[in-house]
Amino acid sequence: MSSLEAILLLGAGGHARACIDVIEQEGRFQVAGLVGLPEEVGREVLGYPVLGSDDDLPALLGQYSAGIVVIGQIKTPVPRMVQFAHLRARGLCVPVMVSPRAYVSRHARVGDGSFVLHGAVINASASVGENCIVNSLSLIEHDVLVDDHCHIATGARINSGVRIGEGSFIGSGSLIRQGVVIGRNCIIGMGQVVLKDCPDGTQLPQRRIS
Repeated sequence: MSSLEAILLLGAGGHARACIDVIEQEGRFQVAGLVGLPEEVGREVLGYPVLGSDDDLPALLGQYSAGIVVIGQIKTPVPRMVQFAHLRARGLCVPVMVSPRAYVSRHARVGDGSFVLHGAVINASASVGENCIVNSLSLIEHDVLVDDHCHIATGARINSGVRIGEGSFIGSGSLIRQGVVIGRNCIIGMGQVVLKDCPDGTQLPQRRIS
């Protein structure tokens, strides 16, 4: 029987698999199980059971002292925000999860419920809000401010002094020029090069080379 504290994962899709790998390698928590869609209940994700769906969430939250959101985020942050609010309302511990293969400066800040995945770098004086995804091999440079509920996708490069508003998505391989301000609820598509400020709700499609 593991002596580690049990943690409940909210989400059971593809992103959950990457998060489980970080939790296992970080070694502070034992995955108790996941909360997924009704059709996922009874299945396993990397050997861990899907214990229930949203209908079962109130009862499940009463059984654990720690939980975290492992739903992916591309088109909208709302599902992650809703589940994070459930965890907060029930008073569960919502830890920061940092891969041992990532680098987070001791002079940086990462908010509760955020995941920093393999190979990511968060440099000095950067700040990442709550319930964010800093995905594999992404770079958040010095003095960057990332607000709550954002997803910095794989291989994105966020240069110094950038501001990213709440609920925004920065796509894989995107490059954000230093000092740029990206508003709330923006979607910056895969491979975009952003050289100027983006107002709230900006949607830039992924770059296509054909």
